[in-house]
Amino acid sequence: MTLILQIIKLFILTTLSGAFFYSVAHAQSSQVKLDVKVLVSGLNHPWSMTFMPDGRILLTERAGRLRVVSSEGQLSPPIKGVPTVFAQDQGGLLGIALDPDFSKNSFIYLAYAEPQGDLAGTAVARAKLVGGALENLQVIFRQQPKTEGGNHFGSRLVFAPDGNLFVTLGDRFKYMDEAQALDNHLGKLVRIRRDGLVPADNPFVQDRKAKPEIWSYGHRHIQGAAIHPQTGQLWTHEHGPRGGDEINIPKAGKNYGWPKASYGIHYWMTPIKDEHAEQGFEEPVYHWTPAVAPSGMMFYQGDMFPEWKGNLFVGSLVGKHLIKLAIEGTKIISEEKLLKDSARIRDVAEGPDGAIYLLTDDENGKLLKLTRASE
Repeated sequence: MTLILQIIKLFILTTLSGAFFYSVAHAQSSQVKLDVKVLVSGLNHPWSMTFMPDGRILLTERAGRLRVVSSEGQLSPPIKGVPTVFAQDQGGLLGIALDPDFSKNSFIYLAYAEPQGDLAGTAVARAKLVGGALENLQVIFRQQPKTEGGNHFGSRLVFAPDGNLFVTLGDRFKYMDEAQALDNHLGKLVRIRRDGLVPADNPFVQDRKAKPEIWSYGHRHIQGAAIHPQTGQLWTHEHGPRGGDEINIPKAGKNYGWPKASYGIHYWMTPIKDEHAEQGFEEPVYHWTPAVAPSGMMFYQGDMFPEWKGNLFVGSLVGKHLIKLAIEGTKIISEEKLLKDSARIRDVAEGPDGAIYLLTDDENGKLLKLTRASE
């Protein structure tokens, strides 16, 4: 009997140590008791999600699969017609966004690591979603130059209120000095039209030595982006090196300092000046040291958690928790960690029902749904 009890105990501990549970668990914040439900499991490093008008979820898996999930958690077979991706290290099928007129034109946008021989770079493609396939796929942006290595592709996609598309890009890790140069797309935030053309009011359109798609530069690895629901401004966050993860409100033409300024230090322990403004760079709105490895970003506006309206939510990869940030204007006034020691949270989104949805980054990745627990 003792041996049987030990086996049962081992089974329970093994089950509960995974990226949250297999049905419904409970979690507590300072304000709200949460139910945490697993809608889907068995996803291969899910990366990004978006809600369609009918409430279904489109999500990407880094290995190169695009899936549809019903509100009940039914997972579709992989959508056909997805572009070939560079599925190595941090590369693969990454960001996703719906066209602002999706209900009329069925366009979706995918950001992914695009291979070219042994090289790769972030690309953005637009296609029509028709049933279980993508049709008329067109690549509307390619990061230049393509480089070696499998890290720092960025790849969040966010539409601004004016209909233009922001694309976040990384410095590709080995080429971080290029983040300060305007003749490439490494370490940049870019802004394009829905067809991939350059908006006439982009800040460097008249500079022949600059890439005209650039909106801001001096970024390291932007993996979170969201539009503020009141101001319409884009907020982003990016990974620092050893510490110095940042939240920024990127302004047209501004330089955010990487690799000349950071609140972290280099992996090889070389210090970096943390003075941004003194060097002519923009100071971050907020930063974390030690690093939390932020990924995904969402301003909450729903009715399920009225006490959280206007709060900013960010996933933490290394911290394995969900970060809730209270905001006044452009200042972050408090931080709370939710779901501590749960899972590497890759993306966070608000559903049409006001629930909060999370993707966990794992070979057995999950789609989680956070709702208010009954009292």
